Amino acid sequence: MKDESQIKITLPDGSERFYPKGITAMGIALSISEGLARNVIAAKVNSEVWDPTREITEDSLVKLLTWNDEDGKATFWHSSAHLLAEALESLYPGVKFGTGPSLEKGFYYDVDLGEHTLSQDDFPKIEAKMLELARQKNDYLRKPISKADAVKLFTDKGDQYKLELIDGLEDGSITLYEQGNFTDLCRGPHIPNTGIIKAVKLTNVAGAYWRNKQENKMLTRIYGITFPKQKELEEYVVMMEEAKKRDHRRLGKELELFAFSEKVGQGLPLWLPKGAMLRERLQAFLSKAQSRAGYLPVVTPHIGSKDLYVTSGHWEKYGKDSFQPIKTPNLGEEYMLKPMNCPHHIEIYKTAPRSYKDLPIRYSEFGTVYRYEQSGELHGLTRVRGFTQDDAHIFCRPDQVKEEFIRVIDLVLYVFKSLGFEDYSAQISLRDPSDKQKYFGKDEDWEKAESAIIEASQERGLNTVTELGEAAFYGPKLDFMVRDALGRKWQLGTIQVDYQLPQRFALEYTGSDNQKHRPVMIHRAPFGSMERFIAILIENSAGQFPLWLAPDQIAILPISEKYAEYAEEVFLQLQEQDIRGFVDNRDEKIGRKIRDAEVTKVPFMLIVGEKEAAEGKISIRRKGEGDLGSMSVEEFTAYFKNEAKII
Repeated sequence: MKDESQIKITLPDGSERFYPKGITAMGIALSISEGLARNVIAAKVNSEVWDPTREITEDSLVKLLTWNDEDGKATFWHSSAHLLAEALESLYPGVKFGTGPSLEKGFYYDVDLGEHTLSQDDFPKIEAKMLELARQKNDYLRKPISKADAVKLFTDKGDQYKLELIDGLEDGSITLYEQGNFTDLCRGPHIPNTGIIKAVKLTNVAGAYWRNKQENKMLTRIYGITFPKQKELEEYVVMMEEAKKRDHRRLGKELELFAFSEKVGQGLPLWLPKGAMLRERLQAFLSKAQSRAGYLPVVTPHIGSKDLYVTSGHWEKYGKDSFQPIKTPNLGEEYMLKPMNCPHHIEIYKTAPRSYKDLPIRYSEFGTVYRYEQSGELHGLTRVRGFTQDDAHIFCRPDQVKEEFIRVIDLVLYVFKSLGFEDYSAQISLRDPSDKQKYFGKDEDWEKAESAIIEASQERGLNTVTELGEAAFYGPKLDFMVRDALGRKWQLGTIQVDYQLPQRFALEYTGSDNQKHRPVMIHRAPFGSMERFIAILIENSAGQFPLWLAPDQIAILPISEKYAEYAEEVFLQLQEQDIRGFVDNRDEKIGRKIRDAEVTKVPFMLIVGEKEAAEGKISIRRKGEGDLGSMSVEEFTAYFKNEAKII
C-alpha cells in the first residue's frame, strides 16, 4: 500500500509503480535505467504532453517519450523554435515574436524583424548561432506567471504580438519558458535542455499575416528542422533532394499535366490535355466502382443561393473566409460560389417523398467547389481555391449507418490498393468534449455517430488513431492518412456521419410504422479532392503512373521518315484497342526519341524500322525494363491489356 506521500504511476504496459509526490518523468526514467533517462525528452501524463522535468503530484498514467515518438519529435521541434528565436534575438536586436509551433516535419517561427531583412543567404549564420547556443546546454525552465506580470514583462520589452496573445489568456493559466538569455510566452512542453539539439537546418523563409488575417501585418516566417544526430540531418537532406525531383509542381510542368495563370487567378489550376486525360481516367475508374456499389450520379450547379448555405450552417462557420456573395440585379438577392456539394444533394433528396423502402439512397458527383484560401497558403495542387471533390452523400435509416459506413471503408481501401497507396492509417476525428459550442446538434446524436465510426473501424481492422477536436461542425469523421514514398503524411479519403444537416433541412422518410422519421447522412470522398489526390499520386509515383492510368501509354518511334506510314498504321490499330499514345515523327535520331520518351515517362516505346515494317512487327522497349523483343501488334495488344489491368 502507498502512504499519503506517494503517488501511483501506471506505465503503458499496465505495470504500476509508487513514487514520492513531485516525482518527474525524468526521475521515473532514472528509476528504470540510466540509458532510458538519457533518451527521454518529454512525457505524456494522462492525455497531456509534459516537460520531463515537471513534477507529478497525483496518480497518473505516464508514457515516457523519446525521439522515436511523434509527440517526442513535436516537443523537440517546438523547443528548437525557441532556440531559433533566441538566435534571432541575439543577431537582430529588437526583433519581435509571433508564434513558433512544431510541424509534422520541423518547425517555424513568425517574427517581425523591424528594420532588418532576412533571406536564405542569412541561414548559415543563424544556424551557426543556434548550434553555439545549443552547445551551452541551457535548461528549458517552466515558470508560471500572473497575467499582470506577463503584461508588464512584454510591455517593457515592446512586443505587441505577445501582448495580444496574453489578452486572450485566463489569469492562472499563463506560463513562460526560459533558456539561456531568452524568455518566451509559452504553454510548453519542452525538452530538458538545448544540448540535445545536435544538428540544425533552416529550410525556407516566407511571408505570413499575423494570426492569418490579411488586415494584419505581414511577418517573416522562418522554417527549420533539427535532429539529435548529425547523421539524421544528412539523411533528411538526401530525402529532400529526392522530394524536389518528385515535386508535383515540377513534374506537372514537365509532363504537361496542368498550369496556373495569374490572369485566371491564384489557386485556380488549368488542366492541360494530358492532365485532363489523367483526371478523366481516374473519374471513370471511380465512377465504375461507385456504380457497382449502388451510387446514382447527379450534377449540381457551381453556384447556389446564399440562403442555402445559411440553412446548412456553412455561412455561419466559413462565410467570412469564403468568396463573398454574388449580388444580382434584384435587390437583396445573393448567390455564392459553391463551397460544398452537400446542401445541393440534400435538395435533390427533397424532390420526392421517401419511404423506408427507398433507403439507402446514394448520390455521387464530381462536383467543383470554391474556397478562398489565403494566398500564402496556396501550394500547387495541394492547396487551391477551386477543386473537384469525388463527393457522395448517402441518406439512410439509423439502423443502416454502420453497414453503409463499412461499405464506404471498403471502397476507400479498393481505391488505395488500385493506386499503390499501401502505407496508411485511419484517424477517427471526434468533437472536443470540452468545447461543444463549436458543433451543432444533440449529445445523443453525436454519441451514436461516434460509436458507429469506432465500431465500423474495428470491424474492418483498421489501424486507427483518435483525435479530439478534429470533427466537422456537423459530425465526427474517419480521415484516411496516407504516407507517400518519402514518408510524408497526407489526408486523402474522408467519411463523415451527420445527424445535423438532415435536422437543419427537415429531411424525412416514411417508416414501416407509417410515421415520419429523420434520415442520417453519410458524407464521403475516397479521393478527397481530385487536385490534391493527383498531386500526391504524382509525387508518390514520381510521375510514373500505373499503366492503366498513364495519359500516354505508348510512344511509337519510327527510325526514319521512311517508316512513318507504317508507324501510323500501327498506331491506328492500337487506338482501336483503346491504347493511348502518339507517333513521334520528328526529324530526330532514334536515341533522342527514346530519351525524350523516357523523360516524359511513357511506359512503352514501340520502335519501327525496316525489319519491323517488313515482318509486320514492332520492337518493344519498356521504361525501367529495357528491350522486350519484337511482337506482332496482336501479341503486344494481348500483353498490354494483361499488364494494364486494374488490381
